[in-house]
Amino acid sequence: MNTNLKIPEGFKAGGICCGIKRNNKKDLMLICSEFPCVASGFFTKNAFAAAPVLLCKNHLKKTLPHAIVANSGCANACTGKEGLQDAREMAGIAAKNIGCKPAEVLVASTGVIGPRLPLHKIEKGIKKASKSLSETGWLSAAEAIMTTDTIPKLCSMDMEIQGHTISFMGLAKGSGMIHPDLATMLSFIVTDASVSQSALVKAGKKAVQKSFNCVSVDGDTSTNDTVLFLANSASGNRKITTRSRDYKIFETALTQVCQVLARKIAQDGEGATRLVEVNVSGARTENDAHKVANAVATSNLVKTAIFGRDANWGRIVCAIGYSGASFDPDKITVHIGTELIFSKGAPQLKSEKKVNRILSQKEIPIHIELNAGTKSITMWTCDLSYDYVKINADYRT
Repeated sequence: MNTNLKIPEGFKAGGICCGIKRNNKKDLMLICSEFPCVASGFFTKNAFAAAPVLLCKNHLKKTLPHAIVANSGCANACTGKEGLQDAREMAGIAAKNIGCKPAEVLVASTGVIGPRLPLHKIEKGIKKASKSLSETGWLSAAEAIMTTDTIPKLCSMDMEIQGHTISFMGLAKGSGMIHPDLATMLSFIVTDASVSQSALVKAGKKAVQKSFNCVSVDGDTSTNDTVLFLANSASGNRKITTRSRDYKIFETALTQVCQVLARKIAQDGEGATRLVEVNVSGARTENDAHKVANAVATSNLVKTAIFGRDANWGRIVCAIGYSGASFDPDKITVHIGTELIFSKGAPQLKSEKKVNRILSQKEIPIHIELNAGTKSITMWTCDLSYDYVKINADYRT
């Protein structure tokens, strides 16, 4: 986190250990706003949506939230009516400790599917977390939602609107089970902007589509995926609506924060050694661009070739071919880094050594030009290593 950037006014955060996870690791997070917030939420499409997801959807319909409470180590998913009651209890405990109504608390959980929440630990943890809240508690909050993540993921940003400084703070977790339509990820983005509910929903939808729905690690998604946006109006700017002149500025900033977090998720993919950025341009439609980027980013053959530093460009071209997008195969060009590897339906690789050097870097850019239109998209993924199998084979043991 860049400590030179301003924390959104009126927000505090904290993260502590309440004993859900072993080895005294942080596992409970609390974010609170001094003022009521307009909010929007985006969630998993899994038919077995976890209890916290169901509760969040319900609370967002009722009132303006003041807080988010989240735990790691236990997903509270596939836990039936008892799990939903546990999620309600979690919200109620948080509300009691910070002085608001239970419906004004949003809840999230991540971890192993199946076990019930240890509410006695949660209760003690929330009491402890509520006393440790501070303007500088964001790193602890990000650490408290980590599971197989190796680094906490934060992003802060400032911008000027109408002579007012508007600040954003975002945090996320995610390392495995990451794929478009969200993933095994939680992300919470708060801002002190004054923005209408409809504008926050619209901007949030665009931000998610351009970020978290453009990241893939392993093609799996989860029961608990949650992205929450909260805005508390503390900056004092004139309210931004979907028709405001400043709406696009706000939407762009929100998207940028989410893209930084999405990129961090791909970079920290389970067992990953390199970040891969797949850029697709010249597509007939945005859907075609996404199809091509997704096919390349999710190809295990492409990902293992990158892990092995193997300039096997045929795997990239093959993935483009089965993507289902509309294009003329004789018009596409493919670059790995600065090296042209395919064009006019034929190989163009001049130096395999140069490509191998590019594949040895920590960040690998792949650019695909379809020459079929004007739409483009960027997607982030990572290589697939031996350690991915080790991590997931031993996840519960």
